[in-house]
Amino acid sequence: MRIARGIILGVALAGLLVGCAPDSSVRMATRAPHADPAATRDDVEIRAAVDRGVAFLLETQFTDGSWGSSFPKAANVLAPVPGGHRSFKIGTTSLCIMALCEAGGDSDAINESLLRSLDYLIVELPRLKRDDLETMYNVWGHAYSIQALVRLRDRFDFAPEMLATVDELIASQIHMLDRTQSIMGGWGYYTWGRPVSSRPSVYPTSFTTATAMVALHDAEQAGFEVPPRMLKSGMAGLAKARLPDFCYGYYIMPIPTPRSALDSPAGSLGRSQACNLATYLWGDPRMELPIIAAWLDRLMARQGWLSIARKTQEPHKSNFAISGYFYYYGFYYGALCVDLLDEADREYYHDHLAAILLPRQEKDGSWWDYATYQYHQQYGTALAVMTLNRCLLPDAP
Repeated sequence: MRIARGIILGVALAGLLVGCAPDSSVRMATRAPHADPAATRDDVEIRAAVDRGVAFLLETQFTDGSWGSSFPKAANVLAPVPGGHRSFKIGTTSLCIMALCEAGGDSDAINESLLRSLDYLIVELPRLKRDDLETMYNVWGHAYSIQALVRLRDRFDFAPEMLATVDELIASQIHMLDRTQSIMGGWGYYTWGRPVSSRPSVYPTSFTTATAMVALHDAEQAGFEVPPRMLKSGMAGLAKARLPDFCYGYYIMPIPTPRSALDSPAGSLGRSQACNLATYLWGDPRMELPIIAAWLDRLMARQGWLSIARKTQEPHKSNFAISGYFYYYGFYYGALCVDLLDEADREYYHDHLAAILLPRQEKDGSWWDYATYQYHQQYGTALAVMTLNRCLLPDAP
């Protein structure tokens, strides 16, 4: 069902808030460049690449079950100690769990790795809180850990005591997303000197909000209660960020600001897929499959703008102020959008995703797009593995 149970009122209110899309907006949103068909994907090649990525994740997992470390690179983003790195590590670890659950198979090595990572989350998630007065990277850990735990819950036949522990962790992370939601709707991760309050007054970002909303949808589908007011606020925030042509602004601003290069169709490529997915899953009446397909067309035809930003050392210094960390993020959520289309329409996009990502794999089996301490290879590999795994035909070996 497109509208998950229990939130019809919240979605309806969000729909009343934003109204129905004028015909001109729909025409703008669906007028997109169309890339020439890519070479037909080779399932054997894709499977081999996915297996190398999985092997990389197994090799780089720490004994405590986590992935990623704070060891510095030449250029790094602001990361308070210890909170910022705990947030990065939990978010990275959760993405790796998701990748192994989806693409790792059912070997003893995979299951042992996943159970060790669960032990890590059981210990560390209760300690995941706001980093400091300036940063809130913890929202990424809350969102992705929900998705990781839901997948572990589905994979293993846990004893009642362990199942209760996992369920309590999921519920606690939903609660933490509720506590960290901005008063302006949605979620962000920098305060930029705004006043400290019990409910953060941080400027939310559209893609962080979309990430949280997709995670909350996974939780709701698994039977967990998600507060309708939180969903209503998140949907309203995404509606504020959406421009008439269905680009999504970087920030969710209380008062509209002049459009910048970052908020152009090219600048929005890496985050529009996640935003489109989130609004569709939660039943936004303005979000229709032709719009999702048009933005996928933009992603395939104009992905060169994301490619230019890949592996740049500073955020927002590339064309259209794109940051390198949007690269695999954008393709992963793009692949999730492809899953929404009719099966007959998916082949074109799967061929393109495979053609784009396969050559990006490093010699050690990893993928990475932005050097962030020692988290980038692990989260990049996890996102790429999940994306390519979705490109395989249902009967592929």
